[in-house]
Amino acid sequence: MMKDNKPKPVNIPVEKLRPFEGHPYKVLENDEMNMLVESIQQHGILSPLIVRPLENKTDEFEVISGHRRLHAAEKAGINEVPALIYALDRNAAAIALVDSNLHREHILPSEKAFAYKMKMESMKHQGTLSQVATKSDTAAEIGKQQGESRDQVFRYIRLTNLIPELLQYVDDGKIALTPAVELSYLTKEEQTALSETIVSEQCTPSLSQAQRMKKLSRAEGLTPEIIAAMMSEAKANQRETLKLPLERVRQFAPKANQKQLEDFVLKACEHYRKHLNRQQERGR
Repeated sequence: MMKDNKPKPVNIPVEKLRPFEGHPYKVLENDEMNMLVESIQQHGILSPLIVRPLENKTDEFEVISGHRRLHAAEKAGINEVPALIYALDRNAAAIALVDSNLHREHILPSEKAFAYKMKMESMKHQGTLSQVATKSDTAAEIGKQQGESRDQVFRYIRLTNLIPELLQYVDDGKIALTPAVELSYLTKEEQTALSETIVSEQCTPSLSQAQRMKKLSRAEGLTPEIIAAMMSEAKANQRETLKLPLERVRQFAPKANQKQLEDFVLKACEHYRKHLNRQQERGR
């Protein structure tokens, strides 16, 4: 739609521009933002923002694409930015906003979750029963456009049910998508209790624990005490282990089984510890 009758860029004062209400993408203060500020200071904004006129407002516009550029321009002290103005309604603008950012190389799970949700709602409002009849049809269409399955789209949208603290763990890579989806079925109170326990226990739930929490939550039997007990369980992947190639040990005990080899290594370590203690005593 926006490729047809493309308007010419016009300069718009930054005070006349508004962020798109409820847009799913984060404007972060990081190294990339600092580099963008430096680039704008040196070369200006090379790619115009895309905006739409706000309904019932005079000379005020809502940003569809370019929230990061706008923020960087403000930090760089620029008062006007180039923009392309398109007369789009809210639903068409929301779809354009989502599509203009989903191609980014680095997109957070939370951004994709809220983007898919926004696009689904806008497509439903735009479509007729013959065009977009059900949520499944809409999710399938979104997934096809992004190279993902319908079910994967629904999984991401489930993340929007997480409280901000848990969603941040997903963005940070500390909770994977699959267990996060299971946790999204917990009540807000249960999620808050889990978040507090994650801080105190310094660990995040495994998929098995998340599934058990979901099951107990549905049975109304998930209490903060049970959450704390679950999270205090030692996980196999969190236990410290020492790995040695078996052949390196077997040369010293060729006929021993694995249990005997473990005992052999432990006894050897104990013998070496005593040897070091004796050397220390002699050196005093």
